[in-house]
Amino acid sequence: MEKNWLMFCTGVIPAISSTVRKLTTPAEKIVIQTPVYNIFYNCILNNGRNVLENRLIYNNGQYSIDFDDLEKKLSDPQTTLMILCNPHNPVGRIWNKEELSKIGELCKTYGVTVISDEIHCDITDPGVKYTPFASVSDICRDISVTCITPTKAFNLAGLQTSAICIPNDNLRHRVNRAINTDEVAEPNAFAIDAAVSAFSDGQQWLDELKAYLFENKKIVNSFMTENKMPIKTVTSQATYLLWLDCSELPLDGKELANDLREKTGLYLSSGIAYGENGRHFLRLNIACPKTVLYDGLNRLKSYCDMVS
Repeated sequence: MEKNWLMFCTGVIPAISSTVRKLTTPAEKIVIQTPVYNIFYNCILNNGRNVLENRLIYNNGQYSIDFDDLEKKLSDPQTTLMILCNPHNPVGRIWNKEELSKIGELCKTYGVTVISDEIHCDITDPGVKYTPFASVSDICRDISVTCITPTKAFNLAGLQTSAICIPNDNLRHRVNRAINTDEVAEPNAFAIDAAVSAFSDGQQWLDELKAYLFENKKIVNSFMTENKMPIKTVTSQATYLLWLDCSELPLDGKELANDLREKTGLYLSSGIAYGENGRHFLRLNIACPKTVLYDGLNRLKSYCDMVS
């Protein structure tokens, strides 16, 4: 990553929305890999573009990419952009070099630009590395807009700061005009110092955070197993979010989340918000003290006991 490839923005979502408006025209199609972060839908639909879903394949508690379907969607002449989530929210996958390279080759073939949202890149399991999309090949580097920020890993979202990395000069110029036209290219003074401090001096804190989150993941998995709960955790390599397979429970989608909250006070995200193929899932945030996590898990167990 070179210094002159970087531009600053008030957040990853403002960066994505501005880029969508600049690099596509109304009614064009943008590919997302569902189930995926629900605000991607807003970035597309609020700007008059169409969502094109490349549904991830779910098998034995893990997700993979349906490349045959992806090529079909990318080959549509109306498809001009793809929003990639790496690491993926909510399923927790870190896409490997081979997967990313294949995405880049397909997008290059069909003239599709890639926005790679790498907001969770710092929050991996201890000892696990993630691969930036733009680092994989010259092709990936040349067609990509990468969005990063210290806000997730260092809990700085309220300061509103992010960075956009674009190696390609022409593409960078276009996005630069987009974020400046939209007046989201100037982070505040607190955000600048906080970002510098986080990335320069935050390594020990980040290492300790990752270890704590990893322990929380193990707690969830052990709790589910020991209590023989009708919920399965999807294998996760990154983020502080866990994707829970609740297909054995009688309710689905929003009904499940609402019923859980009403009966136990536990507030989890409904999987349906992340795409139709998230209907039988809930998203659990484990970025909390262990006492809070155990409290939530006990509430979840009591709910399962009531409805199973």
